[in-house]
Amino acid sequence: MSREAILAAIKKNQPATQVLPDLAGFSHAGPGDPEAFRKVVEALGGQVFEITSFDEIQPLVAEHYTDVSKVVTINPAYFAGAATQWQEGDGRQLEHVDLAIIPGQFGVAENGAIWVTESEIEVRVLPFITQHLAIVINKDKILPTMHDAYAYIGAPTTGFGAFIAGPSKTADIEQSLVLGAHGAKSLTVFMIG
Repeated sequence: MSREAILAAIKKNQPATQVLPDLAGFSHAGPGDPEAFRKVVEALGGQVFEITSFDEIQPLVAEHYTDVSKVVTINPAYFAGAATQWQEGDGRQLEHVDLAIIPGQFGVAENGAIWVTESEIEVRVLPFITQHLAIVINKDKILPTMHDAYAYIGAPTTGFGAFIAGPSKTADIEQSLVLGAHGAKSLTVFMIG
């Protein structure tokens, strides 16, 4: 059978075109529920602290992370004494980071995911190479669903973005759960507002 005959047969057997479904019913008007967001993050193995100012972050870190020595942050207001000049390099300079504190653009109530882009984290590998990850988000930036999240993002304006939900984990066929398998061992969300 010739190439032209094969292509003609494929073209002849195309399914009928259909109108795409209307997804408007999946979007919600208004903000997401911070309490629903909290429950999902905690169910995924993370923890959420509601704070009213950045000054509350450092005491909470000292209370809940007694084994960290190297802390890096994007915003010096998050943690006094955090490492500086860590952005330069190919990512290997972050090998011994115990805790990274980064901002997130928004959270999603239905699945506990937080959207971060390279404009917030500066070094793409940071949230994945650190031992522990903390993300700061505004309480009023919780969206109800992923449909709302994608509508909010629109056309991406950065080269890299990721939804992060809970600490890294994997389970084998025997359902043995391992935290920190290929990323941060823990996730803490500081919800300010």
